[in-house]
Amino acid sequence: MKVAYLLSKLNDLQLYSISVIEVFSVLFLIYGLIIISGYIFSAFFSIFEIRDYKRRNNFQDDAALLQSANLPAISVLAPAYNEEANVVENIRSLLTLNYPSFEIVIINDGSKDKSLQKLIETFELEKQELIHYHHVQTKKVRGIYKSRIKAYKNLRVIDKENGGKADALNTGINCCIYDLICCIDVDCILERNSLLKLIRPFLNNTKRVIASGGIIRVANNCIIEDGRIIEVRLPRTFLGKAQILEYFRAFLMGRMAWSRVDGLLLISGAFGMFDKQTVIEAGGYNHHTVGEDMELLVRMRRVMREQNIPYTVGFVPDPLCWTEVPESREILTRQRNRWARGTVETLMLHKKMLFNPRYGVLGLLSTPYWMFFEWFAPIIEFTGILFFIILVLLGKVNFQVFGIFFLVIYTFSILFSITAIFFEEYSFQQYKKPKFMFMLILTALLEPIIYHPIVMWAAVKGNIDLIQGKKSWGEMSRAGLGNTGKT
Repeated sequence: MKVAYLLSKLNDLQLYSISVIEVFSVLFLIYGLIIISGYIFSAFFSIFEIRDYKRRNNFQDDAALLQSANLPAISVLAPAYNEEANVVENIRSLLTLNYPSFEIVIINDGSKDKSLQKLIETFELEKQELIHYHHVQTKKVRGIYKSRIKAYKNLRVIDKENGGKADALNTGINCCIYDLICCIDVDCILERNSLLKLIRPFLNNTKRVIASGGIIRVANNCIIEDGRIIEVRLPRTFLGKAQILEYFRAFLMGRMAWSRVDGLLLISGAFGMFDKQTVIEAGGYNHHTVGEDMELLVRMRRVMREQNIPYTVGFVPDPLCWTEVPESREILTRQRNRWARGTVETLMLHKKMLFNPRYGVLGLLSTPYWMFFEWFAPIIEFTGILFFIILVLLGKVNFQVFGIFFLVIYTFSILFSITAIFFEEYSFQQYKKPKFMFMLILTALLEPIIYHPIVMWAAVKGNIDLIQGKKSWGEMSRAGLGNTGKT
């Protein structure tokens, strides 16, 4: 009797384990199909948005816009910390931007090197008693400097105690004089007409435009002279090339689609334009999160919805800003770790918006998407890998079926990346040599197997670090953007 009872229980346990395996398998399958459907829809939305943008702007003359007397003035805010090596050259590049009325505000965030001294000597800066407001609480300002040279009359340098990037930007907001602010990374390279293009959403719009963003491109290994991209080239490393594909998908297919439905939650911290009054009303940048750029835009949009003010967020698909991406695995994982923590922090700070019809597209589509497919995706994927390993150990895997599913997913990921390459060719054709296209397609073949697991684990580790209370950015050293490179 006891043997029969035990055999019965063992059989029940086996049936239960099989049912659990089937349930989890179906859940993973449904989740994967939803993600694939989302990617397909975003591709359709994006191609229509790119087409419409090209139709609207192909015949617009930047020269005529430049001569307009009605263009609003812009304050360009650039935080700098220990940028002694490149800060002078970067500022000289900013001073040549093609725009009729703008000021450059460099915020020296308590640099420990000779950044400030180098700026004072190069641009003949002198300390002045200039009035500035305290719209947003910040660390103490130690001094505000302006140049004695007329050619640099629109340059202002603020020296302050170290408080981080968010605090530095808030100081710039307090001290700048114009109603539109453009926040950039001081080591980025801007196209000469970048301000002219980024201002377009603010012009002739029936709604209040609170922010505008553009496409960020990879500058690694490009030929750069006098702060300008002379020749676009691919990075030397596989990680650099993989990030080009990633940026194609994120900007040309992701953010273009969200722009179509006015559901953008993120404007890159490397280059974005904001309505200063709305930023101040929202409370400025939050220095308690590592994802301050995303969190600010979400908070601004939330404030507008709660005040029932008609508004919109613009997005310009032109390649306006070039930045250096990490080409070492260590720095890349730190960056993606921070991005993951910033995403979770933002969603938790604004959890009230999730599934809330009061916030329209943001509450019913944007924030749920970011929660399920940006926050949860790497966790579910990592869990799925562990689940598969367990099934292999239990001998429960039909490898023929697995092979078919793996081939389908792998093929889709490649086709999605190749579609992103096509969008680049259809829109702006920055990579003109056929061999560049061939190398990007080759990278697309290897990316799902080599690159994707790295960024997936970095995101999972970011969630773990957040639970453990880690708040730091981590050391984000850069190799620097040289003037020449070999293809």
